Amino acid sequence: MRRHIHSGSPFEAIVGYCRAVVQPPFVFVAGTVGRDPATGELPADVEGQCANALAIIAAALAEAGAGFADVVRVTYYAPERSDFERCWPQLRAVFGASPPASTMVVAGLIDPAMRVEIEVTAMLPQSDG
Repeated sequence: MRRHIHSGSPFEAIVGYCRAVVQPPFVFVAGTVGRDPATGELPADVEGQCANALAIIAAALAEAGAGFADVVRVTYYAPERSDFERCWPQLRAVFGASPPASTMVVAGLIDPAMRVEIEVTAMLPQSDG
């Protein structure tokens, strides 16, 4: 039943991970930064990086058969705590009426240009059949 989801990022092969693992009833999405997997571009601002990371996560969740409303746990990592507040409007928008439990950690990321990394765990929606 385990299934691996890849985003196409070259780092998945280099480092040895995948974007998400579907192990019913859960979907585990790896820590995701705002680097565009197709172009390798990383926006300079935290808002752009957050938007890209959320888009990558949304695609992984959709491929797994879930969405942001199914996320039960999220962990945010940022090297500067002041950057995190600038992400709040986007986070409120994607989680809406179904906010997950969350943790924010101030920590250095692998590339000093990275401003935010987001990791989520979702539950697959229950089928009615």
